Amino acid sequence: MVADLQEVDSPYSSKSVSRDERLLNEEGEEVSFASSARKMLFPVRNEAKWGDTSSYGAKKKHQAWCQIANGEWALGKILKSSVDETVICLPDGQVIRPKSKALLPANPEILEGVDDLMQLSYLHEPSVLYNLQYRYSRDMIYTKAGPVLIAVNPFKEVRLYGKRFIEGYKRKTMDNPHVYAIADRAIKEMIRDDVNQSIIISGESGAGKTETAKIAMQYLAALGGGSGIENEILQTNPILEAFGNAKTLRNDNSSRFGKLIEIHFSSTGKISGAMIQTFLLEKSRVVQCAVGERSYHIFYQLLAGAPLLLKEKLNLKDAQHFKYLNQSTCFSITGVDDEDRFHSVVEAMNVVHISKENQEQVFSILSAVLWLGNISFAIIDNEEHVQLIQDEGAHTFCKLIGCSIDDLNLTLTTRKIKVSNENIIQKLTLAQAIDARDALAKSLYASLFEWIVEQITKSLSVGKKCTGKSISILDIYGFESFQKNSFEQFCINYANERLQQHFNRHLFKLEQEEYVEDGIDWRKVDFEDNQDCLNLFEKRPLGLLSLLDEESTFPNGTDLTFAHKLKQHLNTNSCFRGERGKSFSVQHYAGEVAYDTTGFLEKNRDLLHLDSIELLGSCNCILPQIFASKIIEKSDNLTSNNPYRSSVADCQKLSVATKFKGQLFELMQRLENTTPHFIRCIKPNNSQLAGIYEHALVLQQLRCCGVLEVVRISRSGYPTRMSHQKFAKRYGFLLLESAASQDPLSVSVAILHQFNILPDMYQVGYTKLFFRTGQIGALEDTRNRTLHGILRVQSCFRGHKARLHAKELRKGIITLQSYVLGVRTRKVYLELLLKHRAARLIQKNIKCKLSKKRFTSICDAAVVIQSAIRGRLVRRCSGNVSLLVKPDKNQEDQIPKVVVGPNETLISQSVLLELQRRILKAESALRDKEEENELLHQRLTQYEGRWSDYEHKMRSMEEVWQKQMRSLQSSLSVAKKTLIPEPETLIPDERDSRASTNDRNTPRQMNAGLSIVDRLTEEFDQRSQVFQDDVKFLVEVKSGKVDAGLSPERELRRLKQNFESWKKDFGVRVREAKVILNKLGSDHEVNLDKAKRKWWGRLNSSKVG
Repeated sequence: MVADLQEVDSPYSSKSVSRDERLLNEEGEEVSFASSARKMLFPVRNEAKWGDTSSYGAKKKHQAWCQIANGEWALGKILKSSVDETVICLPDGQVIRPKSKALLPANPEILEGVDDLMQLSYLHEPSVLYNLQYRYSRDMIYTKAGPVLIAVNPFKEVRLYGKRFIEGYKRKTMDNPHVYAIADRAIKEMIRDDVNQSIIISGESGAGKTETAKIAMQYLAALGGGSGIENEILQTNPILEAFGNAKTLRNDNSSRFGKLIEIHFSSTGKISGAMIQTFLLEKSRVVQCAVGERSYHIFYQLLAGAPLLLKEKLNLKDAQHFKYLNQSTCFSITGVDDEDRFHSVVEAMNVVHISKENQEQVFSILSAVLWLGNISFAIIDNEEHVQLIQDEGAHTFCKLIGCSIDDLNLTLTTRKIKVSNENIIQKLTLAQAIDARDALAKSLYASLFEWIVEQITKSLSVGKKCTGKSISILDIYGFESFQKNSFEQFCINYANERLQQHFNRHLFKLEQEEYVEDGIDWRKVDFEDNQDCLNLFEKRPLGLLSLLDEESTFPNGTDLTFAHKLKQHLNTNSCFRGERGKSFSVQHYAGEVAYDTTGFLEKNRDLLHLDSIELLGSCNCILPQIFASKIIEKSDNLTSNNPYRSSVADCQKLSVATKFKGQLFELMQRLENTTPHFIRCIKPNNSQLAGIYEHALVLQQLRCCGVLEVVRISRSGYPTRMSHQKFAKRYGFLLLESAASQDPLSVSVAILHQFNILPDMYQVGYTKLFFRTGQIGALEDTRNRTLHGILRVQSCFRGHKARLHAKELRKGIITLQSYVLGVRTRKVYLELLLKHRAARLIQKNIKCKLSKKRFTSICDAAVVIQSAIRGRLVRRCSGNVSLLVKPDKNQEDQIPKVVVGPNETLISQSVLLELQRRILKAESALRDKEEENELLHQRLTQYEGRWSDYEHKMRSMEEVWQKQMRSLQSSLSVAKKTLIPEPETLIPDERDSRASTNDRNTPRQMNAGLSIVDRLTEEFDQRSQVFQDDVKFLVEVKSGKVDAGLSPERELRRLKQNFESWKKDFGVRVREAKVILNKLGSDHEVNLDKAKRKWWGRLNSSKVG
């Protein structure tokens, strides 16, 4: 039950804070809060209107805000209290005794860091500032103040943006204060109510207005994207920042103009187009810069990032070379790369369809403005009349805009004055010429800025699918109050007075509509209006703007005469106070601001004479001609509206203040037809550093932007609101009686009665309960105590249950693990068994293969042995004489006999058959030997090829010759044995004659061949040994081991010549030996053939006989 109660989404719980902290923790950032956050210091001011509607009784051990001796505020703990004074202990240990009436109550800890200031029980400056600092220290930079979103600039990257957050706010899974939430509410209300919306972003320079506007545009583009134009809308930011933003002492990227982007949507909620309107560009920054500041970013980006060809074409140089830029010593910004920014600007121009030719002309105008500042003049007479110096600056400017230098000289040094029907040329002094030059430069830049905005608007033109519904994002300068406030601050603060009036009207309208819709007893609340201050500015004919325009039309009017005129006519106004000299003060809604009228008239006139317009119209370049035609077109429109203005010069007298007033009225009329959403940007410190929170600076901005006024207005009503269902669900368990069957309204009323909350402190509406500030504390204390006790009991019981559950879980886990381990073990065993079987099968196959191989080799060896043995036996049997033994007498008659002749012996038929068989066998053996002889002939041819290689391998020749001789001898011996006829096959006479012939020829031939080979071998061994000894001796001589007095190189050449001559002679003799050996072999074969043929003839003749 308590757990459900803790999850109730209530504005009084710290759930909203934890959501923000959880959001940050998801990004991996640690959230910490310094202990110094408890000590708050604030300037002294009257807190009468910030007092609580209920009396505050100091209680012991409570905290309160007290004012210490130096006038600052500090948060301390109450030790002792009485009616008159209270004892308080400060965080540093100091004990003070302030008066009880001077204390301001501190909110309970449950309300620390709430995301909506309306949820605070005690609303005053210390509590508001402490709450903002609490959230700022945790990177929760967004806080709601009723309908207003407060955005504190973190001066660092915070992880609160991107696709994940966009989806979260789109799907309503995130509801923390955010710019995304404001943009989402705007687009949803536009679709639901069919009413145009506006997001008004304000704040002082450096507060983050431009970035906030880009974040809002990013969300709208993500939700309304799909048509492709959303990317073009986002790409307008780099262009407008480059041409309209500059570095100031307070901000590195300060917007020097107001901007209204009106995004149009189709019926399906998709973006169909956009329109951009700008206000009050600070043209004076083009020609003058304070020390430490910069001119507009685009000048520095062009000089740093332009390609080399473009720099040569425009004659661009360093920023120090141009007088408009070198007035300040600041030429760069820390952490900003102007070259990269220039490339981004060029890419953005391509996206918004600005052609390459137009881009080059834009850069040409920018370069012309810079060179215009370098134009100087020479005094030509005693009256300080001047003449243009035709130097590099003048020639380059004329080249860039396409005009002649003579026309430029006339424009800057003379002025045409029309008297009746005649034109009189008046020469200008040095100061007047410089003013004319600067006016031309400011007009060129302002016209270029307007032309770029116009081109962007054309690119973003609204499509046919537009339904007329739009969301306008207004990024405008906030209230400014400096030590010296000039004409720019005068116009800015006037615009903020108008916006504050719009803000007040809308705020009260929303508050009172909610009270009326819920049907509570409500009395209309009067609020402090700023209409008197607006009348001071706008009243005719004695208003600030009217008197300024009047004085600006006088030729002899000065800033001092203007200040005197203001004091003379406006001293009776309660919002005006005259000061000494040229100063005056105006009581704005945010405080009193003192203005210095120096430069008011000149800035308000902002004249561009007809001569300068004609010069632009006569240029060859297109853009200057367009600028001149636009100025003339505006003048014609003003002339038609005002018949008393008859010329362009007269129309130029329309002041800047009047133009700005007209733009402001048009803007307010547009905003009145929209549902506004307000975002107030706060700058936490002037150092532009992260983590620094300056209380006085933040408090001043809260007053200036009206946030504290919002809190005051909410205090006068019922700022704490809760629906019946939430109230009953959160506090229903505190009832003494069961209220389960009752409706939420009855339960809520019962709770209020049980805790004796006074009827004046709350209102019961149709759907909500409305409480005044500080009335929910008793309920929250009782709820916290009850929950604490319940949680103690629940913690013990849940601990007991958790331990039992852990034991059961552990037992189940062990059982499950045993089963799992068993399955895994069996699986491993099965795998091992399969591997074992596979190993045995592999071993079996391998062993079988090895045994088969061994058996095959044994069989082959046995066959070889058997063949050898059988061959030997056959050869032995072929020479056995026992086959010719005569048979027995008993068998002699049975065996057929062959009679050879009268004097010849009878031979049996079986013997003849055996002889024939042997003859056939001998013939087959003869054929084998002939094949073997052919192989020997092939080997001899191979040996001849090898002899050529042996000439290069003298060291191995001995072994090769020995092998050849042995193989030759074996071949000859085998041939000899095979060719000698068997004794049994020959007649005794023939055998005797053959034996005698072989005995004579064969030994003699073999001895001759062996003697030749032996002599060659012996000579080779001797010569090789001699050459080796000579080489070894020369090596020792060359290494220095032997001192013989010889030249190693000469002796080596001589030894090489001897070796080559011997090698040639030895090769000749080797070839001759080969010829002899071949001849001996051929003679032997011829003799064998003759013997075989003779023997074979005799054998055949015997058979025939």
